[in-house]
Amino acid sequence: MTAPIPREIPDLPAVPASPLLPRSPAPARAVLAPSHRPRTALFRLLTALAAAAGVVLAVLTGTPAHGLSYFAVQASALLTLTMLLSASRAWRARHPLPSWLTGAALLYALVSALTYHLLLARTTFSMTASSAPPERWHTQWITLQLLHTVAPAAALLDWLCLTPAARLHLRQPTTWLLYPLAYLAFYLTRGAPYLYPFLNASAHGYRSTLANALLLGLAIYALAVLLVALDHTRPTPFRRRL
Repeated sequence: MTAPIPREIPDLPAVPASPLLPRSPAPARAVLAPSHRPRTALFRLLTALAAAAGVVLAVLTGTPAHGLSYFAVQASALLTLTMLLSASRAWRARHPLPSWLTGAALLYALVSALTYHLLLARTTFSMTASSAPPERWHTQWITLQLLHTVAPAAALLDWLCLTPAARLHLRQPTTWLLYPLAYLAFYLTRGAPYLYPFLNASAHGYRSTLANALLLGLAIYALAVLLVALDHTRPTPFRRRL
């Protein structure tokens, strides 16, 4: 015989709410294991070789001190190191380099490319003591193309097609400007012979030279901000964020 159902059901105890899980301090890239990417490693190795070839030719066609004084040569040296490390990490399935380093290498390579093609390509600019423009397919012409066209274009393709999106941050452009400012101080302290005609203090005076340097610095900062904006709007070239 069943017991009678009570008319009044006593209050049930409250069900305790499940506690919120604490946010993991580990970044997402520490959870997703990167994969072996041989094609990416090969492309970055070829990019590093092109940039390194430009640096070596620039040093061999003149004195090492003169060749290494150019912004494009220093930018290509940084790009060589960055691409070699990135190729090694892609081959060994390691996490990518920090975005501030890869972004800086890309920015400086693009600055050297745009400066050459917009301001210097149609002038008598040469990285040697010669005042005549280099002839096509000669050593000096090949050096200019490696430093200002081949290596920057390859770095841009690597960023667009092989690098995950949304890795750059808006706080980084200010840090990236430190090297151009340091180079400008070195350039003006070095004195004549001046390497770039638009930064020739002997011909234009320090006031015009500093004005041109200010415009160039603003252009570099605008380009850096544009890279960050594009990085957050472009699609990721592959699904897994490595």
